[in-house]
Amino acid sequence: MVLDVFSRKVVGWALGRTLAAGLPVAALEQAIEQRQPPPGLVHHSDRGLQYASEEYAKVLRLHGIVPSMSRPANPYDNAFCESFMRTLKREEIDARTYRDLDDLRAHVAEFIEQYYNRSRLHSALGYRPPEEFEQIAAINQVGGCGAASMSFSRHGEIYRWDKERGQKHGEPDRSSSPAHPIDESPVGYSLAGCSPAEPDSASPAEAMVHHTSNLDITKNSKRQLRQTETVST
Repeated sequence: MVLDVFSRKVVGWALGRTLAAGLPVAALEQAIEQRQPPPGLVHHSDRGLQYASEEYAKVLRLHGIVPSMSRPANPYDNAFCESFMRTLKREEIDARTYRDLDDLRAHVAEFIEQYYNRSRLHSALGYRPPEEFEQIAAINQVGGCGAASMSFSRHGEIYRWDKERGQKHGEPDRSSSPAHPIDESPVGYSLAGCSPAEPDSASPAEAMVHHTSNLDITKNSKRQLRQTETVST
């Protein structure tokens, strides 16, 4: 199965009894024929042998497609496809009984073409199906916006509104939005590799030691002060 990450649309798929390289090659060629991508497209996959085969790599090279693979033992890199497979199993495969492979193929085709791509809503696409999202993106691009836009319910709570840019694109005035620093990262998410290194003195363990020492000093100082007051009295 080949998925367009921009719109979550399934653009190529194949079904067979074996996992031979010819099966993913068929899905890839279907996707290339449908989308006609220019050279430089990035193709990401897991580390399956089929995607590392010479037959598969040859098709990628022929069309100027750049291969990319998940890191070892890290399925999150391929989360988009994993999410689709979960949806397919939960909403189609596990909900039916099939007579044979041809029956399965017919129902999977219907699920992908008629339901998933055209009707199923995706929260990541502003609760639109993939084909509708692509149509809106195409209209926005022709109209000069340059790309599709999505809004989220808490966007105004997280991002500071850019007045100059907002007026340029005809957005309503949101000057009263909170003056938080502009941050392109999702709330509550951080990637260790993108975080600035902390100074040695900022380690949590060392900070705890200093904090405890300061508390001890403060308690001792208060105790000594009370003893001094008692003697003076």
